[in-house]
Amino acid sequence: MKGLAVLLCLFALSAQAESVKVGSKRFTESYILGEVIARTAGGAVHRPGLGNTGILYAALKAGSIDLYPEYTGTLAREILRMQGNPGLDELNRALALQGLGVAVPLGFNNSYALAMRAQRAQSLGIRTLGDLAKHPALKLGLSQEFIGRADGWPGLKSLYGLPFATPSGLDHGLAYEALAAGRIDVMDIYTTDAKIGRYGLHALEDDRGYFPRYDAVLFYRLDLPRRAPQAWARLQALERRIDERTMIRLNAAAELQGKSFAQAAALLDGGPSQGTSGGRTFLGALLGADFWRLTREHLILVFVSLAGSIAVGMPLGVAAAKWPGAAQWILGAVGVIQTIPSLALFAFLIALLGAIGVVPALIALFLYALLPIVRNTHAGLESVGRGMRQAALALGLSARDRLWCIEIPLALPAILAGIKTSAVINVGTATIAAFVGAGGYGERIVSGLALNDNAMLLAGAVPAAALALVVQWGFELGERRFGWMRKALAQGKV
Repeated sequence: MKGLAVLLCLFALSAQAESVKVGSKRFTESYILGEVIARTAGGAVHRPGLGNTGILYAALKAGSIDLYPEYTGTLAREILRMQGNPGLDELNRALALQGLGVAVPLGFNNSYALAMRAQRAQSLGIRTLGDLAKHPALKLGLSQEFIGRADGWPGLKSLYGLPFATPSGLDHGLAYEALAAGRIDVMDIYTTDAKIGRYGLHALEDDRGYFPRYDAVLFYRLDLPRRAPQAWARLQALERRIDERTMIRLNAAAELQGKSFAQAAALLDGGPSQGTSGGRTFLGALLGADFWRLTREHLILVFVSLAGSIAVGMPLGVAAAKWPGAAQWILGAVGVIQTIPSLALFAFLIALLGAIGVVPALIALFLYALLPIVRNTHAGLESVGRGMRQAALALGLSARDRLWCIEIPLALPAILAGIKTSAVINVGTATIAAFVGAGGYGERIVSGLALNDNAMLLAGAVPAAALALVVQWGFELGERRFGWMRKALAQGKV
């Protein structure tokens, strides 16, 4: 028996050692490559759609993920601030100081480019990026990441002398629809995008060679080959296996044929090529196999963070009511927290905690839920009549008894209203937690944005909205249940 126990322990340790955590960015190709890597490594965990380069880079350095698909141009310009087209050896020398490295070139270059509808470009005589300077009236729709990247819009505008103001960011998936509808004239694309041909786009020639090569590679922690040697050996088989045509085919399977990212990744291994060309249906996406998992994850995010907010927010509200000098500081602090953009807070927490997933998401949701609870607790206690306070004092009740037996019960409707508001807000805010790998209905919304798939978007948004209504109705029932207490107190029956 002891021998068997030892073997089981060794097996468990071996399985744990082989566990590989794969990340991916929030666009179709990265989702698919993340699935390909996870399938190839065997038994790996894929945390999809974690956000932009900054979030994935922070997660990799912190050890929250072990590797993710990246591009040499992004590594050189955005992460290492290097010029030119450095090779893998040069990149590895620069990254080694951070315990990171690049390896396993996948076999294709996916460069940035600016594109227009071919007919529109031809009518205006625009063939190159330099030609854009002659047409200052054109409307640009660029992705948020491209606008802020070191190898993106600022340098491009400067090199070519483009006469355009920096446009508002537009999600990459939505930009195709906007370009097709004529709402914008120019967008940034990836050269392996499947929709380039579908929408009849012309990629403008980079006649001054601004963009470097963006060869797809694995960006990994240097200790990974030692911790998971078998998985790392399997990943070597991906070297030079995916060319541009293959990557476009995999992207098209997800974006044009309605396949899931996992199904698209399976095509690399010779899986069935036929797709659901009509796209996903809403009911099919809504009632997918992941529905109950996402529901469970969403409920955990909402109610665990809400419980923490109640435990902290009510005492803070009481403190603000009892010590007027502290009220301005307490209410001001929770108000400022509410103004912090959610994605910025998530990114800060990832860097601070060195982790992605549920923990930073719960902390962010806890902080966002504080304001309504603190304000309503403070307002509810402030609304308790002076006569009721004096009556309680005349009865000889201690300050603690006055608070718990008189003031809190009278303020309860206002406090419950604040908790209800926080709960409903949390249901919606929790969808953003998918950007840091925390799961929930936001996974579908993020995937839908990446694919510009309305059915997938609705399959995430509708359950979240329905859950918000259920939570609101539940709290309204609770308010009616406890409403008798205030009425009884007002009539002197308690």
